[in-house]
Amino acid sequence: MKKVLIMIALVSLAGFTSVFFVFRAQPPDPIPDSVAIHFAMQTAINDDSAREVALSQAATAIIAEAFEEMDAARRSRDNALQTAIYLIICAFAIIAALLYIYCDRKILKPFRKLQGLAGRIATGNLDIPLEMDKDNLFGAFTESFDLLREELRVARENELKANQSKKELVASLSHDIKAPVASIRSGIELLLVKSGNEAEKKMLDSINTKLEQIDDLVTNMFHATLEELEVLNVTLIETLSTAIFSLIHIADYKVQVQPTSIPHCIVLADLMRLQQVFDNIISNSYKYADTAISIDAFIDEGYLVIDIKDFGAGVPEEELPLLTGKFYRGKNSENSQGYGLGLYISKFLMEQMSGGIDCENHNDGFVVRLLLKLA
Repeated sequence: MKKVLIMIALVSLAGFTSVFFVFRAQPPDPIPDSVAIHFAMQTAINDDSAREVALSQAATAIIAEAFEEMDAARRSRDNALQTAIYLIICAFAIIAALLYIYCDRKILKPFRKLQGLAGRIATGNLDIPLEMDKDNLFGAFTESFDLLREELRVARENELKANQSKKELVASLSHDIKAPVASIRSGIELLLVKSGNEAEKKMLDSINTKLEQIDDLVTNMFHATLEELEVLNVTLIETLSTAIFSLIHIADYKVQVQPTSIPHCIVLADLMRLQQVFDNIISNSYKYADTAISIDAFIDEGYLVIDIKDFGAGVPEEELPLLTGKFYRGKNSENSQGYGLGLYISKFLMEQMSGGIDCENHNDGFVVRLLLKLA
């Protein structure tokens, strides 16, 4: 900017100097006294003197020559002035063009970048930084906007992480509460069968009713966070297969799982998420089949395969591919409460653990097969 101002000052000084010297130029000297010559010519004509006539003719020639020189000097001065004005105009036009280019690159372009940054921020795109030239006149100003973008990006990431943790906590707690509630209800039902005291039965019925209310509230809370379940974190660690025994024992609230053996190996799993899977499958088996449960395990092609089998009627073959879908409930579930989420969640968690889940009908029951990847 300083260079442009200095250039304008120099051009202005040169222009004014040239104009000054042009106007300072004087006409040819001496300038003849045209009045005196005219008086002498009139006198010579009146006196009819040959000598005076000759002198007047010579004076006339001198006057004509002088006026021609004056006219030539005037034209020369006018041409010089015109040339100087043209040069000054051209110089100012060039300077104006350079000034526009300079302002466009150094002033307008940074603001256009700021405009683009504002548009990206408005649409939620906070990942693209603001490009800045090293000789930007508004370096500190534009840098503050980029710092604002970075702070907004960090704040949004922290907010997403906080929301993710909150939703994960709600989903995990609401789901994990269902298993102990079901276990308590099973114990209450057993006490109701064995109790012969009417007062105890009324109290147990009241407790059972409250447990149903708790179960409904927890289910509703879980359903409210269903759409966000995909944010549940799964942390894979190398785990001994013997840890699966305790997971099965915790999920078996009716104590109807038959003794089983699991091959000794190391699998990749998240024990907390795997516990949720066993809770879902065993709970569904008790809800829809209400039979004993057998568990078989073997190693096949890099996976530990666990078959969880009940001895109920199974499901129609056309429903098997739909069982792990969200909200899907089979025809045999009309008289049972639920939302069709257990196998859907189990499938999601098993896939996050690099494994899988499959459902099959057997001649004497229904089997859910779990695949855990070997370490």
